Amino acid sequence: MKTVAAEALHRRLGGTDEIALLDVREQGVHLQGHPFFASSAPLSRLEAMIPALVPRRATPIVLFDDGCAHALAETGAARLAAWGYSDVAILAGGLAAWRDAGFEAFSGINVPSKAFGEFVEHHYQTPRIPAAELKALRDSGTKMVILDSRPFEEYRRMSIPGGIDAPGAELAFRVHDQAPDPDTLVVVNCAGRTRSIIGAQSLINAGIPNKVVALKDGTMGWELAGFQCDHGARHRAPPPSPEGAAAARAAAARVAKRFRVKFATRAQAQTWLRDPARTTYFFDVRSPEEYSAGHIAGTRHAPGGQLVQSTDEYCAVKNARIVLADPEHVRAVMTASWLVQLGWRDVFVLTPEGHDGFSGWPVARGKPQGAAAYGAVAGGLPAWRTIAPEDWYRRMRGQSDFAAIDFATSLHYRERHVPYAWWAVRARLAEAKTFVFNPRALLLTSEDGVLARLAAPEAAALWPNAEIAVLAGGNAAWFAAGLPIEKGLDRATTANDDVWYKPYDHPADALKQHMQNYLDWEVALVEQIKRDPTIKFEAFD
Repeated sequence: MKTVAAEALHRRLGGTDEIALLDVREQGVHLQGHPFFASSAPLSRLEAMIPALVPRRATPIVLFDDGCAHALAETGAARLAAWGYSDVAILAGGLAAWRDAGFEAFSGINVPSKAFGEFVEHHYQTPRIPAAELKALRDSGTKMVILDSRPFEEYRRMSIPGGIDAPGAELAFRVHDQAPDPDTLVVVNCAGRTRSIIGAQSLINAGIPNKVVALKDGTMGWELAGFQCDHGARHRAPPPSPEGAAAARAAAARVAKRFRVKFATRAQAQTWLRDPARTTYFFDVRSPEEYSAGHIAGTRHAPGGQLVQSTDEYCAVKNARIVLADPEHVRAVMTASWLVQLGWRDVFVLTPEGHDGFSGWPVARGKPQGAAAYGAVAGGLPAWRTIAPEDWYRRMRGQSDFAAIDFATSLHYRERHVPYAWWAVRARLAEAKTFVFNPRALLLTSEDGVLARLAAPEAAALWPNAEIAVLAGGNAAWFAAGLPIEKGLDRATTANDDVWYKPYDHPADALKQHMQNYLDWEVALVEQIKRDPTIKFEAFD
């Protein structure tokens, strides 16, 4: 098994060659500490994540874990080799060796994007408004519009009263109709800080005549100030009028010139996508509705705001090439301007061709998936016996010699799950043996059934005498069938550190403390990045 020392890895991360640094521990462990440029790729879900995170199989990849026996990293390296990845190494000594060498370890997730948001606020002096001041202005009747820069589902969960959803790069595209009067104050918010800052600075960079401010600390700051958020709001900024779209395109042209945004033709992009020596990510940065209606086949949906907010979840290969598709240009240009400042040198906006912008490309349709959902599975899915939800429910009611294991995230499991199912982490499945003895029938399930199928051969090795079946369609099919459910984490077989628990995911009595801790962490990042010479954000004056 090839290894790389911490010092050598640090040098490579500061260079210009492609490299993917993957943390194969669970995401909830990853957030406790990792190198700045590491992407979370848990061993439990590696087959489903790796095709999109590292699409070129000759890419140099370094895996790491805690460093204790290298069990996770070695298993991950063996799997990658079996799937055709040809240049895989393990960080010798894991994270412990990285720390011992004196290099920075960052807590949290989406660290590059979060740190960049703090850098932007400090460098550009992005204007901000505290919650109490915003509340006073609203109560006094000040003419304003509050634009929420998060995806619609996040906005619906909690929002500033009167806020309108206009996610990320859509801000510069849709703002002209939302605030046509230059005297209207434009307030941009998210849940915390990053998308508020980037969103507000985007509108300032676009040169809109309105005064623009970021809501300090977003909805968390609003609630910490003692104010109530709305829940279930449905106010969305509509697509721009012809006049609004024209103003947005003119603004994007100014941004492209200032931030030296590069453009690529269809022929160039197609050549890059065939290049075996270089990784090219190809993203469609438009709204989910536009992507569903028609997109270039092979593009991955990455709404501009989310791509900037969580770059590590989309682009694990440092120094790769990125191509952005958007026939209107506006969202792609705004996104590219931020990726350039994030340190991505080769970012290109695809030049649209034809009446729909996609002339010469195969076009596909279909609902987009989120950053954590991937279509392809490395190595393919193993063939395994499945059982319909209704059939398992009848069997479950008719006998007692059975068990079920759910590989959904602990958050999803806590919300609802199949009755009597134990919750487990796939990479720690052996721990479940303590709780699940020797059932005659063992059901495996997960969110959509994919992870359960991947885990089935491993479960068969641990329970050789059990009749093992996978729930057809996974938990989604069970819920859709309207069958009984349970809630809570009472039947957990391991620590629930598989995913990040956002402040809002914690109990009500601890909610405010978690909010404050999160905001303090974000603010502190701007000082921590100064201690890591591999971090090279680019600022434009």
